[in-house]
Amino acid sequence: MPDCGFLENKLQELKEQYQQLSREFQCVPQLDHDALCRLLKQLRQECSQQELLLQNCTTHSRSPAIAALSQAQLSYCRRARQILEQEMPAYLHSEGSSLQQDQAESAALYAEYAVDFAALSARYALLAALSAIDVQMTCTEKGEPCYE
Repeated sequence: MPDCGFLENKLQELKEQYQQLSREFQCVPQLDHDALCRLLKQLRQECSQQELLLQNCTTHSRSPAIAALSQAQLSYCRRARQILEQEMPAYLHSEGSSLQQDQAESAALYAEYAVDFAALSARYALLAALSAIDVQMTCTEKGEPCYE
């Protein structure tokens, strides 16, 4: 039986974040516009804080692997935001549509993409977890220590 203990905390954290996201999303239909704007502001601040943490990891991590992974995530976040805010409305613009209509369409398209990307990220997380467990099992079968 594989030892998955090292991942239990992270998987629990993911589960809790998903549940929080689900609760927040279920409340959206009851929000008025001001409440929605407050929620958006809060989420933008949380995302900015996450980006600061990633930036900190890229410059101050003792592990080159953590720094590289943090840089990849940070680059993705910045590029996705740039596409959403600056490029997508122009990609979607058609004759007769207003800038606001273009922004609404691009935001909806981006939301769909973000959900698909989150699902893909979860699959990659599972792949990484199973790969780590596979390596641990191989070490155990060979009688070698998994960690030094």
